[in-house]
Amino acid sequence: MPFTSDNFANAVIAASIAGFGATTLGAVPALFLKRLNDKINNNLLSFAAGVMLAATIFSLLLPAIGIMKDRGASIPVAALQAIAALSFGGFTIWLMDKLIPHKHFDKLHDDFGASRLKKIWLFVFAIAIHNFPEGLSVGVASASGDATIGLGTTFGIALQNIPEGLSVALALQSQGYSKKYSFGVSALTGLVEIFGGAFGAGVLIISATLLPWALAFAAGSMLFIVSDEIIPETHRPGLESGATFSLFVGFGLMMFLDSVFAQ
Repeated sequence: MPFTSDNFANAVIAASIAGFGATTLGAVPALFLKRLNDKINNNLLSFAAGVMLAATIFSLLLPAIGIMKDRGASIPVAALQAIAALSFGGFTIWLMDKLIPHKHFDKLHDDFGASRLKKIWLFVFAIAIHNFPEGLSVGVASASGDATIGLGTTFGIALQNIPEGLSVALALQSQGYSKKYSFGVSALTGLVEIFGGAFGAGVLIISATLLPWALAFAAGSMLFIVSDEIIPETHRPGLESGATFSLFVGFGLMMFLDSVFAQ
């Protein structure tokens, strides 16, 4: 499959919609709300985790294995290759998480002796770490030229970015920042996904043979985020049942939509 400037443009547009557009949309209610009920906010984030988990499996990982099989690999070899790329993707995000100073938004209230300015930038770095692999996933999927992969991944990431955008804006407000400033920062965090999308598409333009590996790598990076960040945060004491139910709803919805896109 040839990868051209059109593939690149499609990937950047998709990443823009899923990242900047959806995150900005999610942050809009923060202009009118002071805070969101903890259970509602938690369930929205858990719903997003379910969407991401399903997108990881059905829109990225399974297509990667299918492409490897189409290129001549046996089922065991294709699965092992996908596992290798999946693991490398997760390891890469883990390494970024360890090397880049940041603070997750569930820890924003903790006092480590940091100034408000330092806290906010540590927070922004955390969102960047979170959003870059999402943009990478959208970019790789959209540049693949397969509408099933591209639409499913883009829609899944966009769905989970809406509650994330709201959570980011409200978390900033809780630190004393104005509604407009919190909205602006939340919206801007979505721009990171555009850079991730451009990077993922650029890799495929350089070498189309990397497509299945890139899909599985993106799946690994997203799986790490779901397991390391979203699920632990949403399963705090007293909120576990609602979070689990919401994750099932998000997973089921994304599985259904991915099946429809595959028709």
